[in-house]
Amino acid sequence: MSTRGAWAVVAALMALQALVLHLLGRVWICSCGTVRLWVGDIHSPELSQQMFDWYTPSHVIHGMIFYGVLHLLLPRTPVLTRLALAVGIEVAWEIAENSPWVIEAYRKQALAAGYVGDSILNSLLDTVAMMTGFALARLLPWQATVALALLAEAVVGFLVHDNLTLNILNFIHRFPAIEAWQKRV
Repeated sequence: MSTRGAWAVVAALMALQALVLHLLGRVWICSCGTVRLWVGDIHSPELSQQMFDWYTPSHVIHGMIFYGVLHLLLPRTPVLTRLALAVGIEVAWEIAENSPWVIEAYRKQALAAGYVGDSILNSLLDTVAMMTGFALARLLPWQATVALALLAEAVVGFLVHDNLTLNILNFIHRFPAIEAWQKRV
């Protein structure tokens, strides 16, 4: 795939993401009517509605993981083709994450009781965050990539009692001890 072709696929996938989220009833921007760069209050109704939040590092880590897995599985495939594949995976996740079933599953978690899904802006920027992680993993030595991912997980986990690892664990199975700890934020 050519450079232009790969970027065209990425753009088409993100347009598809926006369209499907719109059809699922997601709002384009926060229903509060404002666009903010960052929302740091884990209990704010603007979480997952604004540009970036405490879950942005999880999407950066997605990109790091996708880069590593695709590098191992498809080592001879051009990097931009692998990026397009990674965007396809992230877009599929973003659509699934904003489906009624997944939203309801998240609401059963301690920190996501009021979760209503992402705004389309937030979801698209989650995909951009994934691409950023993919690029970091491509540019940094693997040891630095792993260290950066672990640091992000530790810092976010410490500050807001949630991160990618806890999110996955809580999605698969509810752990009362984790939920009790998360409620102390």
